[in-house]
Amino acid sequence: MSHGLPVGKIVYRKIGRHQTKNKAIANALSGYVAHCEQVEILDLFGTIDFDPTYDYKAERRRKDSVNRPSGKSE
Repeated sequence: MSHGLPVGKIVYRKIGRHQTKNKAIANALSGYVAHCEQVEILDLFGTIDFDPTYDYKAERRRKDSVNRPSGKSE
């Protein structure tokens, strides 16, 4: 991967403890992408309408009863 960013050896080794410039840039880009995804999720707050009749406690009880052992002792 070729890049034209002037990143000195001291910078990427001291700050991020990366072995190479490419690893430092890849890490920075992945962090940037994660940040952008978080911003998109934050933009969704207040825009999703939830069903007021949904009973999450009943759903949990249903899931718990399916995942519980059948009562047999070991």
